[in-house]
Amino acid sequence: MQAKVGDKLLVHGRKVGDAEQHSTIIEVRGSDGSPPYRVRHADGSEALVFPGPDCVVVHAEEQPRDA
Repeated sequence: MQAKVGDKLLVHGRKVGDAEQHSTIIEVRGSDGSPPYRVRHADGSEALVFPGPDCVVVHAEEQPRDA
């Protein structure tokens, strides 16, 4: 997994009905874009994340632009 500041980290719900969690990567601590990542969640809280197989990185250039 490779990411950079500004990318989004999506964590899929673990069971049916769980919402997907969307966070913004604000710091990349691994070499060459590898984890761990410091992220800011939608509620403003921050965390250090070691993404698992239930996570997907959406690169900034792939994110939809607001109209």
